[in-house]
Amino acid sequence: MPPRRIVSLAPAATATLRELGVADRLVGVTSHCRAELDDVDAAVLGGWLNPDLDRLESLEPDLVCTGDALQATVCDGIRDRGLDVHHSTATTLDGAIEGFVALGRAVGRPEAGADLAARSRERLARLRDRAPSSRPTVYCEEWADPPMAAGNWVPEVVAAAGGRYPFVDPGERSRRITREEVEAADPDHAVLHLCGRGDDVDPAIITDRDWAVDPAVHVVDDALLNQPSPNLIDGAERLANLF
Repeated sequence: MPPRRIVSLAPAATATLRELGVADRLVGVTSHCRAELDDVDAAVLGGWLNPDLDRLESLEPDLVCTGDALQATVCDGIRDRGLDVHHSTATTLDGAIEGFVALGRAVGRPEAGADLAARSRERLARLRDRAPSSRPTVYCEEWADPPMAAGNWVPEVVAAAGGRYPFVDPGERSRRITREEVEAADPDHAVLHLCGRGDDVDPAIITDRDWAVDPAVHVVDDALLNQPSPNLIDGAERLANLF
């Protein structure tokens, strides 16, 4: 029987569950997931890395969704309580899209998961088809102090949007970046999508630095780039329009 009571402790899972049409089954989420929900009445169980597991257990979920290697300890703690967990560790764009299929199966909606993946790939293909032959160099920053160049799926999202991203290889973790590296790449665009900040970010974070670069600076809601969910496709389309 498909799970009827679901707890999501990962914003990416919450966003994907919404697109799969099962957000009404959510009985618990984290404080980081609320932006992905509208009128769903689900208990807030704390933060992404420190959810209240006693309260979670009291909700008697049929399935708990977690994500990323950073939640491995949380995932283990939930399984130790005898609860079923669906854990995703996508690090690439294709891995994120395959995650839609896997989560669809986990919640008893395999056709919806496969359809969401197919539609996501079609949207990305349309972006790639209209990408310019001369690609602008793009720098994406997901943390400002110290500056961190975004990794994982972000290089592929930038490429799909028509940009060139020389800072981190696809699938590699975000990493600390130096002024010299950014100056050497001389980016045409700088994208700020700071973790946990939404789009409440001052472009001066970049423009006030003593870096010898002069890119067009764009603030993008971090939910569009920082989580392996259907939001990534919206993020790619947003970047394509900016570039």
